Amino acid sequence: MTSARLSTLASLRGHIERLEASNEAHALQRIALGHAGADAMLKGGLAKAAVHEVFAEGHQGASATGFIAGLAGRLAARKPLVWVRQDFSEIESGALSMSGLSELGLDPRLLVTVRAADIDNALRTTADALACDALGAVIMEVWGESKQLDLVASRKLTLASQSSGVPALLLRLAATPLPSTAETRWIVRAAHSPPGASWSTWGAPLFDAQLVRNRHGPVGRWIMEWKCDECLFSEPSYPQPVAATPAHRPDQAATGAKQRLAG
Repeated sequence: MTSARLSTLASLRGHIERLEASNEAHALQRIALGHAGADAMLKGGLAKAAVHEVFAEGHQGASATGFIAGLAGRLAARKPLVWVRQDFSEIESGALSMSGLSELGLDPRLLVTVRAADIDNALRTTADALACDALGAVIMEVWGESKQLDLVASRKLTLASQSSGVPALLLRLAATPLPSTAETRWIVRAAHSPPGASWSTWGAPLFDAQLVRNRHGPVGRWIMEWKCDECLFSEPSYPQPVAATPAHRPDQAATGAKQRLAG
């Protein structure tokens, strides 16, 4: 083997070692969400140098959007945030509300929104944004099923996130989870409001958040309340069952009683 090849090989090995060392350092960084149960499952919180997926169940796009905004608020730590959206997402869901994000505790002045013509442009833009280590987080919002967002694309985003230490948050609306390299995957629904008169029940956002993928630990499901002033998640301020019967599904006990009566 010539000296030139040996020099090139040594250079490549050194580059790989530096990348691995950087990735290991980033992998140790976790940000606590604030919710004790979720943080315990996540071994201290969400990993920064990783991809995290949030799926909306059914017509729960607004809840999933609010939840991922909360995750970004925890991970970004007052750094700039890039939100990449397909044009189709804005057609289906409308534009992001800056006043709404402000009410959630995020600073709209630190938010950069990018409209992508299609999924290919969204993926390229997200990968480019992840290369900038001055950012706090990058959100990519995708509407519907997408064959481009496969295991290979997911791996590229993961490598970009590991290299810079910037977390990637994928918001999937009207989509089915597929194999990916995501560190965590969440399915989010709106949780029930506290009992009482309608005029007195306006309060902090409540999410029924189900962790269905956790690469380094078990999964779980919690009712998570978002504290807008503190910019963190917590246990709900009033008792609420975790596995409440979905509003669109009949109660099994009631259904069984009707069948017995009919028999």
